[in-house]
Amino acid sequence: MAQSAPVLRPGGEAGYGPLPRRAGARLRASLKDGTVIRWFGAGGALIPVLALGFILVILTVRAWPAIRYNGWGFFTGTTWAEGNLYGNSVRTGGVLHPPGAAYGALPAIIGTLGTSAIALVIAVPVAIGTALVIVERLPKRLASLVGGFLELLAGLPSVVVGLWGAVTFGPFIAHDIAPLIARNMPDVPVLSYFRGSTGNGQGMLVSGLILAIMIIPIVAATTRDLLGQVPILPREGAVALGMSEWETTRRVTLPWVGGGIVGAVVLGLGRALGETMAVAMTCGAVLSTVPSNIYQTMTTIAATVVQTMDTAFLDGTGFALRSLAELCLVLMLITLTTNVVARLLVRRVSGTALPVGRGL
Repeated sequence: MAQSAPVLRPGGEAGYGPLPRRAGARLRASLKDGTVIRWFGAGGALIPVLALGFILVILTVRAWPAIRYNGWGFFTGTTWAEGNLYGNSVRTGGVLHPPGAAYGALPAIIGTLGTSAIALVIAVPVAIGTALVIVERLPKRLASLVGGFLELLAGLPSVVVGLWGAVTFGPFIAHDIAPLIARNMPDVPVLSYFRGSTGNGQGMLVSGLILAIMIIPIVAATTRDLLGQVPILPREGAVALGMSEWETTRRVTLPWVGGGIVGAVVLGLGRALGETMAVAMTCGAVLSTVPSNIYQTMTTIAATVVQTMDTAFLDGTGFALRSLAELCLVLMLITLTTNVVARLLVRRVSGTALPVGRGL
């Protein structure tokens, strides 16, 4: 039988016993074989999933009484009223609420989707074109200067952009640009949405343009970094095959980073869906009306939450806050749905950029 190694006992006497395990040696071994790094990585990857699940669970629990009371009419109703906050509370289906409380999210949902769609239609082509010009056309120093201005614009607080939109940009659009569009637009079923009164500078069009200005730097800066990583050899090979610069950009450069561009667009869309202050200052804050044309005042989900939060705290039953939680849950579901669709698009556009096939 193997004999234990001699060790010093607490009294200083030599004796026999098991060798002590050194924590420092084990830690160094774990760092060397990557065990600690793997654990830290797994924990870091798990935190966002847990945070998202926690938010969804809390919102669902808080909104459940409102979901039971509002039903499917929450998605089709146009009335947003807290009811009589000073009257005696009533109970309907086991849910306590003020008398006359009625909540419909259709105007907010339409406003959110409409302003985001306007922002994407305007911002995506401008942002991609800006990135292409910076990377392929401008001299290096000028490209660095323009890129710095892009990053500066992306860092502007939304309240500053909103104030500029409400005071200067919105009236300019309503008085000088929108009348030209409204007068010259044909009166057909789809384009008639661009006709009618242009308002005073607050509405869906102005809010969509403000959102476009806010997401252009995000999409453009991300696309610029992606285009800078495209290898030079595929582009030179396309030129050697006789392609023009536009054909090289369309067939090689853009497809090479197509998945990343879709991701950049999704980042911009997430900013547009959740933007609060800038939209709240330029939308007109009409909670119970679906806009009949693109210039009319409206609201979005985020703007509705920030505009009605103070009044919701006056509801002693807490039902107004539960309805706001349901509205936030709808916004989260819209955002998650757009992200899932974006991932599917990334899978479709991913692959080799060369016009000889999609590859693996």
